[in-house]
Amino acid sequence: MKSKPTRYRLLDAKEIISTVLALQARVNERFPGSGLGRTVAELRNIAEETVTRITWIQKPNILLRCGAGLLTLAIMGLLIKIGLSIDQFNYHEYTNFIQALDSSISSIVFIGATVLFLVSWEARIKRNRALEAIHELRAVSHIIDMHQLTKDPESYFSRGPATQSSPRRLLTPFELNRYLNYCSEALALASKIAALYVQSLRDPVLLDAVDDIEDLTAGFSRKIWQKITINESLYHPSAGTAPAATEPPSAKN
Repeated sequence: MKSKPTRYRLLDAKEIISTVLALQARVNERFPGSGLGRTVAELRNIAEETVTRITWIQKPNILLRCGAGLLTLAIMGLLIKIGLSIDQFNYHEYTNFIQALDSSISSIVFIGATVLFLVSWEARIKRNRALEAIHELRAVSHIIDMHQLTKDPESYFSRGPATQSSPRRLLTPFELNRYLNYCSEALALASKIAALYVQSLRDPVLLDAVDDIEDLTAGFSRKIWQKITINESLYHPSAGTAPAATEPPSAKN
């Protein structure tokens, strides 16, 4: 007997939303008014919308299924009619029998193709809805990666003369470590939100799209953790030893 999946075998959308909310609060408390905080807030909105989308995906399309059912009954009725009419033909009416049989088979094939179209149409509609959401997550993942683009640890420790176009580096090494960690967590949560769709809709095209998101976010996270490793090798944060920022926290971006 197949056992019912436990909560530790399925992703829980509510728990993911709760985790995104916690991350948003942490980012806002550490870096108030930052672009990363606004991006995580958008990720929270996507996570909340995901619950509504998945609920819609899981609901059957009654209209399409009724149409497929009626056409299936039509095929069965046509087959029964052909079976009952066979004994009306004899050897001398062989030509008429072949013509009637050919016409009936053509009708069955046409109706069957229509049934398959209606059945697959429902799956395609749901797949396209999920792919649109995954495309949003891909865009958010790139935006998160953009936030950490100029957060180079070596530039924070060996600052040379700045130009007018140089990015403002206002974070302490400790804050830089936290900022990069928050980016990595946001990327991980984006991939988990995407995985919710293949949990409710087992579609090979959709599964490939989610795998692409996971590969994308994992690649971004590897770059971030390389920076974290460099930062920790240059500076070991401890209470009271972090150098002060060169400008007020309100100027952080």
